Amino acid sequence: MAVNYRDLGFVNTKEMFKKAFAGGYAVPAYNFNNMEQLQAIINGCGRSNSPVIIQVSSGARKYADQTLLRYLAEGAVAMARKAGYNNPIALHLDHGDSLELCISCIESGFSSVMIDGSHLSYDENVALTAKVVEYAHKFDVSVEGELGVLAGIEDDVEAAKSIYTDPDQVEDFVRRTGVDSLAISIGTSHGAYKFKPEQCTRNAKGVLVPPPLRFDILDEVEKRIPGFAIVLHGSSSVLPEYVEIINQNGGKLEAAVGIPAEQLRQAAKSAVCKINIDSDGRLVMTAIIRKTFCEKPQEFDPRKYLGPARDELTRMIIDKNKNVLGSADQG
Repeated sequence: MAVNYRDLGFVNTKEMFKKAFAGGYAVPAYNFNNMEQLQAIINGCGRSNSPVIIQVSSGARKYADQTLLRYLAEGAVAMARKAGYNNPIALHLDHGDSLELCISCIESGFSSVMIDGSHLSYDENVALTAKVVEYAHKFDVSVEGELGVLAGIEDDVEAAKSIYTDPDQVEDFVRRTGVDSLAISIGTSHGAYKFKPEQCTRNAKGVLVPPPLRFDILDEVEKRIPGFAIVLHGSSSVLPEYVEIINQNGGKLEAAVGIPAEQLRQAAKSAVCKINIDSDGRLVMTAIIRKTFCEKPQEFDPRKYLGPARDELTRMIIDKNKNVLGSADQG
């Protein structure tokens, strides 16, 4: 049975992005796969009074079960309001790959969908994106498109190398598709291994430093479509402190490196109105769970290891909103 996102307490992203653009910050888009991650996102953004986009990939939707997911999301809004949080919350499909998937999500209460046609030819991408926009806008659902290809692996999304967004295409793409926001490729990447070691340099402490984002491309895109909402995918910083905890407690994450926080902050002050964060959430949860298992090997109650992981993720989200995205106190 179809349901409208407003009936579940969600908003679309149009007003969010308008305010973010004017205020020089980016709205956080945090991926979740289970209840504890969702609790952390709601509490972290509620306590920091930040607008938030809770988002799921097609893989996460299959994992959680699409029927259960709808009620989890609805319950998250109810939880936020009961706690006294009045920040706007959107429910977004991350990397939708078909019109049928987007329709299914819209009918189950999503307020925003992404259609990723970046693996197609340019004209095929335009045609598919336009079809999704035509359907979604009938229900006032926001649509995000993508130009360019991000390297890396995340759920069902995989690409061997990045293809930077061509600024010469963005104006035509936006005009012909009618999208509400545009994900571009300027050097971010999916997953915890965003760059190969040979792409990086080492600082005085021997720490890998990734190549800088292509702000020249971002600047040119802004000139071509002034005032338009831009999105950055693959923007986790792969926080070294959590990578270290994982490796100290039996893990093996070698050469994991992400996007420096200062570069994300710079991007958030521009036309970038939405920044996607998934891997950092996974790393935080895994780090604390591994640490708990090593320190308390007798523990078998999921609440005793998922609870601390959830609380640490809440703290990380608050810090991101305040110090990286600039979205705290904008709710």
